[in-house]
Amino acid sequence: ILNYDIMARFRRRTCIILLLFILFICSIMMALKTLRPDRAGFGDPFGLGLLPELQQRTELLDKQNSLNRVQGDSVTQTSNMHAAGVSAVKASVPPVDKLEEELSSPNYNFHIFYYSWFGNPQFDGKYIHWNHPLLPHWDPKIANNYPKGRHNPPEDIGANFYPELGSYSSKDPSVIEAHMKQMLSASIGVIALSWYPPGMADENGEPTDDLVPVILDYAHKYNLKVTFHIEPYKDRDDRSMYHNVKYIIDKYGAHPAFYRHKTSTGRSLPMFYVYDSYVTIPEIWANLLTVSGSQTIRNTPYDALFIALLVEERHKHDIHRSGFDGMYTYFATNGFSYGSSHHNWASLKAFCDSNNLMFIPSVGPGYIDTSIRPWNNHNTRNRVNGKYYETAFSAALSVRPEIISITSFNEWHEGTQIEKAVPKRTGQIVYLDYKPHKPNVYLELTQKWSEKYRKEKEQWLM
Repeated sequence: ILNYDIMARFRRRTCIILLLFILFICSIMMALKTLRPDRAGFGDPFGLGLLPELQQRTELLDKQNSLNRVQGDSVTQTSNMHAAGVSAVKASVPPVDKLEEELSSPNYNFHIFYYSWFGNPQFDGKYIHWNHPLLPHWDPKIANNYPKGRHNPPEDIGANFYPELGSYSSKDPSVIEAHMKQMLSASIGVIALSWYPPGMADENGEPTDDLVPVILDYAHKYNLKVTFHIEPYKDRDDRSMYHNVKYIIDKYGAHPAFYRHKTSTGRSLPMFYVYDSYVTIPEIWANLLTVSGSQTIRNTPYDALFIALLVEERHKHDIHRSGFDGMYTYFATNGFSYGSSHHNWASLKAFCDSNNLMFIPSVGPGYIDTSIRPWNNHNTRNRVNGKYYETAFSAALSVRPEIISITSFNEWHEGTQIEKAVPKRTGQIVYLDYKPHKPNVYLELTQKWSEKYRKEKEQWLM
């Protein structure tokens, strides 16, 4: 009887211990579920920051569902945000890049500003643009409080973020191809290529017109199109613009990747973004862009859609008077200018609609240029883990534009890039990065909003 009693107590104790262990495991599982809510919003510090490593392992298993899911608000669901490491989970899963290409198709209403001005010793004999100088403030008293000199690549570059591809050369074919793959994965359709006439360049760069044929070829390989973002070259006026537009169309217009926009009247016309258009007076532009102008390009083989940069509110009247076909806002800093302030887009769109102009808002992921303008902290806009970018897209979609432009793919100096960036620390320099997300998070966000735009546009046309 004594032995039986001892055995019975032992069994009861064992059952109690086992039950307590099961309850402990269940409570841990419930706690973990609570710590990573399924609806944690992009930019929600609790939902995103607490368990980034766990999220990276668990949120990538169904890439197709993640890419195709479109939410109805401006806050990204965390399950849409990660796209890397799938092949590490299952050997049979194809690489992420290949998967992204298969799932993405170009959206020709999404245009992205692209810069081919970077160089390195391997391809160019020296560093170009990565060694950007520190620009002094215009007030000498303020300028004296900040460092001077140039950056010293490859460890020290003129950017606050560091590219996954390193301090690359824009001439490197593998770099060009990698960029095209990234753009395709983001469902971007049109590259707005920064362009100076042959023999000309910005003050820190070298001429790049000879790169255009290579960029066109690689763009065509990935079914992308190329338009031209004409920079404010020396002595730009109506005559030189006519000559340069003629040069571009004669030399590149027959290429299958050369972008033409189908207008409401059924014509397919080249498109040119004209940066800093406001520095030239409307009367000069009118010579080129109005039917009665002395240098008119209208109703000639070189007619095109010309898109002016709107900075101040008064520029909208100048743009209309000049004969431009539309306006874009370029700057990624919400509040920096009238045009880049999201809350002004509705009135600008209304003005354009009433004057038969295109309104092309420019969205950006953030802004920081203190690596080259160390005194310009007040224009920095934090990315907020992608929420800033999504807010800009939401504002753009709300005005139902025909085209959305993105600032930028790779303007690294101003921190507006969506190109892949990686964490890097070297000496005294700690670069910003996209953590807790992967290097391609802004490509994924762009792809998400590209699909959202396509679906919403179907509703606008009904």
